[in-house]
Amino acid sequence: MMFNVPQFIDVEDKIAGPLTWKQILWMIGMGAVLLTFYNIFDPVLFFISAIPVTLLFVLLAFYRPNGISLITFAMHGFLFLFEPKISVWERPIQQGPSPRAVSDEGSQKVETPHKKFNAKEAHELATLIDGRE
Repeated sequence: MMFNVPQFIDVEDKIAGPLTWKQILWMIGMGAVLLTFYNIFDPVLFFISAIPVTLLFVLLAFYRPNGISLITFAMHGFLFLFEPKISVWERPIQQGPSPRAVSDEGSQKVETPHKKFNAKEAHELATLIDGRE
């Protein structure tokens, strides 16, 4: 028996024409803010303030940087600015004494031995890494 498999499940449903419910809510919010500004300000100040408000709400409703909504994008940017940064590539600070630390008597130093490395061994290692004979 054949069944239909739903496709494009990550696309939001269109409610009114090409608009989703989030876009409609942003437009209703813009209308409410503009109506409030119209009742509070004189006509010149209303038109001056209406342009950036309209632009902001249209961007919030329709602009999708990197496939996510602008409000989510702005929230991630805000959190990036104010959250503590964790650098995972840094070596953690050792809690115990280091190998070169002075012993309790103070007379002897514990040092790690250094291996000598010559050009012949470097060439052998390079050919081994490259996979050549």
